[in-house]
Amino acid sequence: MSPSSELELVHLVAKLEEQERALVFTRFDNDDAWRLGCVLVEIAQERSLPVTIDVRRGRQQLFHAALPGTTPDNDTWVDRKVRVTERFGASSYLVGARARADGTTFAEQQDLPLQRYAAHGGCFPVRITDVGVVGTVTVSGLPQADDHDLVVEAVTAFLA
Repeated sequence: MSPSSELELVHLVAKLEEQERALVFTRFDNDDAWRLGCVLVEIAQERSLPVTIDVRRGRQQLFHAALPGTTPDNDTWVDRKVRVTERFGASSYLVGARARADGTTFAEQQDLPLQRYAAHGGCFPVRITDVGVVGTVTVSGLPQADDHDLVVEAVTAFLA
């Protein structure tokens, strides 16, 4: 890896960690999940984005939408990203970026079945102040950085 690539990864990891520190909920119930999912749908529809959107508290799916242009494969990607966030307590994008910053891959670092785990951007933890991670919000259908950025944009708007 070139020095500039290493530096870019260090900056990416720091940016993702800061997003997770900043985007913390004070509460999260079924109504919040619905409203957050609707924020994501509205943004995606305005931009004609072919995404699947998933919001969960614990293992319970509280919101799901598959917009035009998606396929059942997007649901599989959602599940794989969610497993990463649930297991590591961090966004799926951050988990993958940390592995790359360590000079390896998620697959090599964790030795988990890739059919069940995907450390690709798009799943963000729902973290409550003084509680921890209680759920996930996930997007699938775009390049991983765009999936992640869409979730962060919606969470930011929701928490504002």
